[in-house]
Amino acid sequence: MTTEIGSGQMVRAPSWKGAFWVAAGVPPLVLFSIGGIAGTTGKLAFAVWMISMVMGFLQSFTYAEMAGMFGNKSGGTSVYGATAWLRYGKPIAPLSVWCNWFAWSPVLSLGCAIAAGYILNALFPIPLADSQPVLDWVTANLASFTADSEAVMAYMAENAGIAADEAIKAVAASAGVEALTPWFRVYEAFTITIPGLGTLRFNSTFIIGVVLMLIILAIQHRGVAQTASAQKWLAIIVLVPLLLVGLVPIFTGAINWMNVTNLVPPTAAYSGVDGEWNIGGWTLFLGGMYIAAWSTYGFETAVCYTRELKDPKTDTFRAIFYSGLLCAVFFFLIPFSFQGVLGQEGMLASGIVDGTGVGEALGNMIGGGPVITQIFVILMIMALFLAIMTAMAGSSRTLYQGSRDGWLPKYLGHVNKNGAPDRAMWTDVGFNIFLLALASDVGGYFYVLAISNVGYILFNFLNLNAGWIHRIDSAHMDRPWKAPTWLIGVNTILAFVNALFLGAGAKVWGYENALWSGLVFAAFIFPVFWYRHYVQDSGKFPKEAYEDLGLPHGELGEKKAGILPYLALILGAGVVLWANWFFVLPA
Repeated sequence: MTTEIGSGQMVRAPSWKGAFWVAAGVPPLVLFSIGGIAGTTGKLAFAVWMISMVMGFLQSFTYAEMAGMFGNKSGGTSVYGATAWLRYGKPIAPLSVWCNWFAWSPVLSLGCAIAAGYILNALFPIPLADSQPVLDWVTANLASFTADSEAVMAYMAENAGIAADEAIKAVAASAGVEALTPWFRVYEAFTITIPGLGTLRFNSTFIIGVVLMLIILAIQHRGVAQTASAQKWLAIIVLVPLLLVGLVPIFTGAINWMNVTNLVPPTAAYSGVDGEWNIGGWTLFLGGMYIAAWSTYGFETAVCYTRELKDPKTDTFRAIFYSGLLCAVFFFLIPFSFQGVLGQEGMLASGIVDGTGVGEALGNMIGGGPVITQIFVILMIMALFLAIMTAMAGSSRTLYQGSRDGWLPKYLGHVNKNGAPDRAMWTDVGFNIFLLALASDVGGYFYVLAISNVGYILFNFLNLNAGWIHRIDSAHMDRPWKAPTWLIGVNTILAFVNALFLGAGAKVWGYENALWSGLVFAAFIFPVFWYRHYVQDSGKFPKEAYEDLGLPHGELGEKKAGILPYLALILGAGVVLWANWFFVLPA
């Protein structure tokens, strides 16, 4: 560890404010799934965001305590919590780190997929059926469509009772839209179907997304200090207008209170019809809580940079605390105003659900004209950049520290001359190029999100339990900031609440096997860890891993917590399995 750039080591450069600005990319994550959560939970959507944010804020105090214990580690709270599990099963520790990484890493591909959609809309728009160019095309080509045309006959069969001349006009308009749509907008080089996973689409969205990813990678290569500087100005540009979107409708009376009262779940996902609090309704609510956690808990990334902070003993707590306050403001205001203005019907529009119409909706919410709306579209792209940069910075450092601690392959433990974990970042990008191909349509987008969140909930379960395990086994370690004991207890209960979300909620997003797919991907860490630990390291962790715990080299210390950690794992698994069986979607 050094303060000199060019040393080939991580550099202690930013204060807690730098970590705060890097974590400022978390609030825009609300825009990733605001439409999806509105569709699945109906009028409950804004309440789901608020409850989830409160849970995330409470949980952060456990994470803040653990972060202060390991001032020389990078990689975030999953790394700090994983050390608590080492005594009770070597593979459990890397499982926590792996789950945290594959939960955060897909922000790159998902964000780039949405940003690519905005760019396609701006540069290669699909013309409207009533636009003048389409009307001119129809006028010039209408004679080529007759009642005997195959397309017209098919349209009449699908729309019983429609007159032939009306069918001809409708088919001609559709043909005009198709003819005038830019070729790159619908370009698709090829597809690859992977049984049990999905379809990889190498299309225009994929191409633009890869370019965006490489641009962000170039910025990140300059080190965390430069990343924090870029994030600071980008955050100010993005978050101030986003804050106005949350406040202006409240102060101008634009909120329709009918949209945020009579809080009941919908009859079914995306039905837009009020239902009731039965098992199906509770399942939809828990599904919303499941996906919201992926965004609202995310500010824990503020402690990914502990190893690079000037004064980790004081900076770590400040970074995560103030990042949590920032997120609370946005995760409370934005969903409330969004729902209050648009209502269920507005939030179920296709552009809101897939994310590509959110920028336009934001502009309309404050009564802006076409110019203001276009500005918000640009801001939306910048917000996505902000979130992607945060995710790449945090997830790459998780891989880096996992390598340093002997859990992940050795090659990930390298940094460049600027102190950036370059090989970890390239691994992140390579993984997300694959995910981008899977997420290049709406169906694939939510599939990637649902699976990645299996890892995130698993990580939170393990990490919240790590708080009390560290209290028992590592009581000798210095804690620059110590959470109240009662709060450690509350957060332990929340660990099992998260397990409930996982069991009940993963199935809500249209993929019955999302839970099992996520668990299978989580299990990939076991052969990876086995190779690193038993083949490369001969069954011992690197020396610094023992030093971090204040233990002699090769010794993991006494299991003071006894069987309690094992009981927690068994109970957590039981909660997941019971919830997955008991909670079912509405018929």
